[in-house]
Amino acid sequence: MPKKYIYLIVTYVAMQFSIFLVLPFRDLITDMETFSTWWSVITFALALVVSFIILKGEMKEFFDLEHKRIGNIILWSVLGFFLVMIGQYASILIETFVFGIKPGSENTMDLMNVARQMPIFIIIISVLGPILEELVFRKAIFGTLYKKMNFFFAAIISGLIFATVHMDFSHLLTYTAIGMIFAFLYVETKRIIVPIIAHMSINTFAVIGQLSLDSEQIEQQMKQLEELMTIIIGG
Repeated sequence: MPKKYIYLIVTYVAMQFSIFLVLPFRDLITDMETFSTWWSVITFALALVVSFIILKGEMKEFFDLEHKRIGNIILWSVLGFFLVMIGQYASILIETFVFGIKPGSENTMDLMNVARQMPIFIIIISVLGPILEELVFRKAIFGTLYKKMNFFFAAIISGLIFATVHMDFSHLLTYTAIGMIFAFLYVETKRIIVPIIAHMSINTFAVIGQLSLDSEQIEQQMKQLEELMTIIIGG
């Protein structure tokens, strides 16, 4: 793996664990929840800036749209959005009726609870997070693996790592499937901007959908989804 990708991964990991630096001083912080939210926003933003500096050679190509086919990027990004939606529902069906896992991600619910209390957190879910994750998991990890093995194995390994980082092990299949779809978009277009846009779009769609509902409505929709899946499978 190129050194710049190692630095990129180290930056991402350091950002994820940076909150532990302030835990010894938590007694001095009056509102730890608010502080940790702002800490996350700031560290995510800093990590993104550092990532762009690390990949400055490649980022020139990233921002140079003169030699890109904008229509092709938009088309594949829209297609990627729907592929992820299909992949999500397919994996939910498998999780529900093969493994007996109920629909609904605890990780997503936790993030939405934070976003409801502090809307600034949405910038992580919809913008900063997707960009960083695609640079790390697709460009660095998948991109390196893909040079040494076929697409399937490279995509599933990077997808599993992507799923593990989200710490939602009951929905490991769903996160892995989504990661593989983003890897497919990257390979097909050879442009990291495409899975980034698709990732940002699907996250924003989820945020809008979740924030438009209260907890009881979400629980009711989960039950309706489970009933619908039962009808589909049984019918």
